[in-house]
Amino acid sequence: MEIFGVHSISLKRNVIDNLERATSLLLIVGYFVILRLSFEELRFRESVTLKPPKTDTIKHMKYIYSTIAILLLLVSCEPKDTKPAYDLKISNVSIIDENGALSSNKNVYLSNDSIYKIEEISTLSDDKDGNVIDGSGKFLLLGFWDNHTHFRGGEALIPQNEKFLEQFIKYGITTVRDAGGDLTTQVQQWNEEIKNKKRMGPTIYTSGPKLDGKNARWAGSIGVNTDDEISKALDSLQQLGVDYVKLYDSTIARDTYLSIITQAEERGMITSGHMPFTVTLDKTITAGIDNIEHLYYILKGCSSREKEITQDIKDGKLGFWGSMEQLIASYDEETAQSTFEKLKSNNVHVTPTLYIGDVLSYMDEVNHSDDAYLKTLDADFIATYEGRNRGALNASPKAKQDRKELQQFFLKLVASLDKAGVNLLSGSDSGAYNSYTYPGPSLHGELEEMVRAGISPANAIATMYQGANFLHKKGYHLAAGNKADLVLLNSNPLLDISATQDIHLVIKDGTIVHTEK
Repeated sequence: MEIFGVHSISLKRNVIDNLERATSLLLIVGYFVILRLSFEELRFRESVTLKPPKTDTIKHMKYIYSTIAILLLLVSCEPKDTKPAYDLKISNVSIIDENGALSSNKNVYLSNDSIYKIEEISTLSDDKDGNVIDGSGKFLLLGFWDNHTHFRGGEALIPQNEKFLEQFIKYGITTVRDAGGDLTTQVQQWNEEIKNKKRMGPTIYTSGPKLDGKNARWAGSIGVNTDDEISKALDSLQQLGVDYVKLYDSTIARDTYLSIITQAEERGMITSGHMPFTVTLDKTITAGIDNIEHLYYILKGCSSREKEITQDIKDGKLGFWGSMEQLIASYDEETAQSTFEKLKSNNVHVTPTLYIGDVLSYMDEVNHSDDAYLKTLDADFIATYEGRNRGALNASPKAKQDRKELQQFFLKLVASLDKAGVNLLSGSDSGAYNSYTYPGPSLHGELEEMVRAGISPANAIATMYQGANFLHKKGYHLAAGNKADLVLLNSNPLLDISATQDIHLVIKDGTIVHTEK
């Protein structure tokens, strides 16, 4: 069933325009017929009286015919512009653009799936009675981006993953980045249906299967060891038409990891991922990675002892979690600033995923059993939380405390990254297996964590839309000619970031797809 917006009137406008054009044509043709009959009657009378037609009469009638012919040509060829060329107007609204900049007293016009124009409310316009939303006291932003989500869990969880599509829209999220899973074919089908307005949901940019070593942790991953296997894996991803390459670090070898990045970059593919701790961050950046998922790997690159700790991990003297205490203790400001500068100069993005870290770090203190969202989930989906739940709740007191201290350190680290001008991407890491990190509200939790860390609300908002730059996607600017994916808020998120959840309505491809109850 095709989805039509509550206020979509483009079809009605086209019908009215065509009827008015037809009426104009009929009037001119009618006038032409009357004049023709008059001329024939004149010729008949003159023939009866045996007088030749008067030269002035003939010239006059030829002039009239020529004038009518020109009018007919103009009516048939000239575009009709007496009606406004838009479907929806949001009047007297404040705009917060993709950089977090505020401008007030604007009229915003939408046509089809695009922003037609934006003007000052004082501008004299050719407005006629049409579809208008009063934006007084409200704030218009681009539709939100969640830059790290997962559609996964196998065939049994397809129905639950499908339900998340509308949940994203409900929370103002019109674009998501799927960071690897085992439902690629289904995800691409949903995305095509969303594009054709056969289904409600966000635009999905997907990595498809993750690339990892053999016997990888996550179902659906492609395991590779050799350069030939890497080449074939990248071939398959290109055939799938994925938007970027996602690397994971469960079993992947150091040299294989770096080779994937190098080969993908040579093909012009975008790369993103975790990083095995057998590799230094400097080597990863030099290889050409475009985005680092999570802050563990940034922390490693800020240690004055990174090379030594890396060697201990390669020798089996340290593990991933066991190295965290040493990395924090050896955090060095000079090393950190050098790392930040290298991230910036190589245009490497960083996706912090603070919110899921907060949820997992404090599971022993927060009872989620009464979460309203939890009650909407299928039992099979909830069951995927059991692994992380056991790990968090059964950890030793020291491990629990270490996890909390790491989370607090990450808040300081992300503030430093922002201050240094590193491009950050806000992403929730929501999906199956990631306990209580619910698709939709968790993005808003991520924004709140960023602000709690000391990032300004404006900069936190901008991290959502950096996803378009990372993926090289055009059309994501709050300006004329760009995509009409928009969220209208009742209150100002620049004053209180939680206002991103105070949603009045959501527009996807120029169509209103959600309104507040």
